[in-house]
Amino acid sequence: GLRTARRMSHVFVLDVPTYPKPLLITDAAINIFPDLMVKADIVQNAIGLAQALGVAIPKVAILSALETIYPKIPSTLEAAALCKMADRGQITGGILEGPLAFDNAISAEAAKTKGVVSDVPGDADILVAPDLEAGNMIAKQLMYLAGADSAGLVLGARVPIMLTSRADGTLSRLVSAALAQLMVHHNLGKAVM
Repeated sequence: GLRTARRMSHVFVLDVPTYPKPLLITDAAINIFPDLMVKADIVQNAIGLAQALGVAIPKVAILSALETIYPKIPSTLEAAALCKMADRGQITGGILEGPLAFDNAISAEAAKTKGVVSDVPGDADILVAPDLEAGNMIAKQLMYLAGADSAGLVLGARVPIMLTSRADGTLSRLVSAALAQLMVHHNLGKAVM
């Protein structure tokens, strides 16, 4: 049946020097091996944060190891199902594309070379990892190899929860607090309407 409460999930917001806009990565800290319905909540939570940041219709790349459906890699099937769920209104507010390999998600040129025709590649606002390990590695690689600044929030609870890495500095903690405030104000604005 339909449910109104969403599961909690973590979103990293990254400022990657080599990417032209903020990049949200989810879930890298809460849901270890999310199933399809948990992933739907993860996507919806991230779309809400992107909208709070001013992205009216976020572009969501559902990541896997390749850009075609391959039954031996379950994340490709789940990516396709999430896109169909968006088509049918079970996930709202964003443009979903997947499965996409990481290169296709962030490079329009790579996607074109591989025959992926979509508005998302090269312009993704949100990267949805297949599981926590992949999400955590992607985010930390961008931080430590590409010099990305980061902030982190847990969404889906009554209020946003700031969750940063133990290794994060003051700036990351301050930005996480600011993001939490933005999310609260965004949610209050939706409640008034």
